[in-house]
Amino acid sequence: MQHHRATSDHYDLRFEVDGVLVSWAVPKGPTMDPKARRSAFKVEDHPMEYFDFEGVIPRGQYGAGDVVVWDVGTWEPHGTDDPAAAIAAGSLHADVSGHKLKGRLVLVRRGGGGRGGDGGGGGSEPDGREAETGNAWLLLHKNDSFAIPGWQTEDHPLSVLSGRTSDQVRADPDRLWRSGVPAAEAAVELRHRGATPEELAALDDLGPQGTWAVFGRRLKVTNLDKVLFPPRGGEPPVTKRDLLRYTAQIGPTIVPYLAGRAMNLHRYPDGATEKGFWHKQIPARAPKWIDRWRNPEADPGETQVYMVVNEPATLVWAANFGALEWHPWTSLTDQPHQPTYALVDIDPGEATSWDQVLELARLHRTAFEHLDLVACPKVTGRRGIQVWVPIARGPSFDETRAWVEKLSRTVGAVVDDLVSWKWQKAERRGLARLDYTQNAVNKTLVAPYSPRPAPGAPVSMPIEWDELDDPSLRPDRWTVRDALERLHEKGDPFRRMLDSPQRLPRLS
Repeated sequence: MQHHRATSDHYDLRFEVDGVLVSWAVPKGPTMDPKARRSAFKVEDHPMEYFDFEGVIPRGQYGAGDVVVWDVGTWEPHGTDDPAAAIAAGSLHADVSGHKLKGRLVLVRRGGGGRGGDGGGGGSEPDGREAETGNAWLLLHKNDSFAIPGWQTEDHPLSVLSGRTSDQVRADPDRLWRSGVPAAEAAVELRHRGATPEELAALDDLGPQGTWAVFGRRLKVTNLDKVLFPPRGGEPPVTKRDLLRYTAQIGPTIVPYLAGRAMNLHRYPDGATEKGFWHKQIPARAPKWIDRWRNPEADPGETQVYMVVNEPATLVWAANFGALEWHPWTSLTDQPHQPTYALVDIDPGEATSWDQVLELARLHRTAFEHLDLVACPKVTGRRGIQVWVPIARGPSFDETRAWVEKLSRTVGAVVDDLVSWKWQKAERRGLARLDYTQNAVNKTLVAPYSPRPAPGAPVSMPIEWDELDDPSLRPDRWTVRDALERLHEKGDPFRRMLDSPQRLPRLS
């Protein structure tokens, strides 16, 4: 049974029957009180993959809301060996053995589909819509040895999987369910689950090179003791082994932001102090198991095949290849001309102080609050701040770029003495630039949690908006050495990117 806060708050009672979850929505929840009666509304069967789902269904999708696994256990039909036939006939007696619910539950279809019963205000489908007439049932608990008079659902709010409340799961979900894809692909893991201690120990045990088994793949890794990032402060330099360890631990957190997107790699084969090279197409030496996307709009005679990071092992391979920066496209490969992010890049000039960058970022914070838009900021790991705005697919890149330009001009007008534009005279180009031009196909900003080619291996770290007021905030504050600790302590602020498809409002 799942507690599901969609358009209306209800509980979903599910029985496994013939390989699917036969389901009822119960507005006031189940009961152990033999005198209580609960309205229940038959809804569509759910796939078995949904059995232990706990997390968030994004806005704009079927069943949008938060879900916790309120109870789980086993059951046996009573009085029949054909529960599907019993349900079709309109009466199911079920002996349940759960963590919270025990004893015999009875479901009886009401004639004519009327309501009545507990006066629960009407049943609801998982997306909050009223159940269709004829789907109305009654749920009760038999007066058996497990019955508890006066038992109330709300006295037992916690998930049996995580021990958390619905509010806690909504604020920091482990998983996301995408209603519009096959069930086997619908659940997206959000919580950090990096390489296991055994896999990391195996990396430590390797010599300068060898074969590393990680995430179910066997990767040939080389030059593990090579210094890729010079030291910062009193810290030791960062070797390729250090980078691979970080990538394997952070990979599962990053993959949801990369999956289904072409990836541009910024490769530094000789380390961060040397010249880098862009790889906008997948290297010929890449393993065959890495997902690829062929650009159908390539010029005649030109082949454009890009890497697509759909699993953490792909990112580990890229790091071993010397890719110190990871840049995903802002559109998905199935519709490359329809962005899913709008990008704001606060790019400081030579004469721009960090305090001035923060002032510009705070003005954007106010603008997004006024527009009631979800927008996710991150420090770049170098000098600036970027803001990613999740959007529903529909607008073209031209339209998105024009929207960001208008927003940037509005914000920039408030502090005109801090901002320059590319067409202005040279004497103003040392000021900050609000760069909206990255809103174009195959133009990118660095991915969240990606390393940057600088001493100490700083990372582009997602932050909360209120951290702009933290006097210790710096654009390169976090590195591959402490980014994971922050992730464990604070969670991932960028998760809102995954469940907030929005329409960009008209700017006056």
